[in-house]
Amino acid sequence: MPIFAACIALEAIFSTLRQRKLYALKDFAGSMSQLAMNILVKLAIEGTILAVHLTLYQYRVLDFNNTWATWLLTLLVLDFVFYFYHRASHRSRVFWAAHVVHHSSEYMNFGTALRQSPTGPLTRMLFYWPLPLLGFDPIVIVSAGAVATIYGFWTHTEVVKRWWWPLEYLFVSPAHHRVHHASNPQYIDKNYANMLIIWDHLFGTFAEEKEQPRYGLINNIKTFNPIKIAFHEWLALLRGMRDAGSPYEAWQAFIMPPDWKKPRPCEPEQNYGATGSQ
Repeated sequence: MPIFAACIALEAIFSTLRQRKLYALKDFAGSMSQLAMNILVKLAIEGTILAVHLTLYQYRVLDFNNTWATWLLTLLVLDFVFYFYHRASHRSRVFWAAHVVHHSSEYMNFGTALRQSPTGPLTRMLFYWPLPLLGFDPIVIVSAGAVATIYGFWTHTEVVKRWWWPLEYLFVSPAHHRVHHASNPQYIDKNYANMLIIWDHLFGTFAEEKEQPRYGLINNIKTFNPIKIAFHEWLALLRGMRDAGSPYEAWQAFIMPPDWKKPRPCEPEQNYGATGSQ
């Protein structure tokens, strides 16, 4: 945390000296409010999550040696799983309800990196439970996850423009992640990866930064109220389920993409693509 605070301070100083509006006080306060709630939730449940992982680990199907190669493999697998967790967080309403918090800032800075949902840990854990069953040590998962978190933090900035192209072909750069946080139509639902951008190349979700990104949601929430930031999409999700015409439609409102709409009578269902989870 001290390193994150130092980076935020340096970025804010750079913003002032270069007369670039990279921060806004109310927006930054909103980000810190979400971080505080996220930390409280993690303190409450992380012990339980680790206990579940340790229990699942007792039933593992593979045994890995305790080596640096195993640690690197764990980091690689975590990054692979994160890609699909992150993609689901944009393409399924229930996961988007948690993840939308991270995208609700109209600024791209290190403060936004810390704008983490208080409900995010609850949705995220579902994707990682198979790993200890496969044979990945829960303690190694925690340490590799910490490295992945630190890496992801550095990509939330406008200060760094581009990297040397061979690096940008393999690794997620700030330019790649700016695209992910943008609401420009051509950038919606692109660049899900955290560390290795190769996942986006492989699965057809890569986009190059060309046009200046516009940060935030397609329809920004225009509030700095911490409770509204954290739970506005959950309320919208519940309203959608309440207004459904049948249990099946309620399930669709729960699990379908955020842009899903209940079909009108005699109207076929839409084919939902990358049309604006933001």
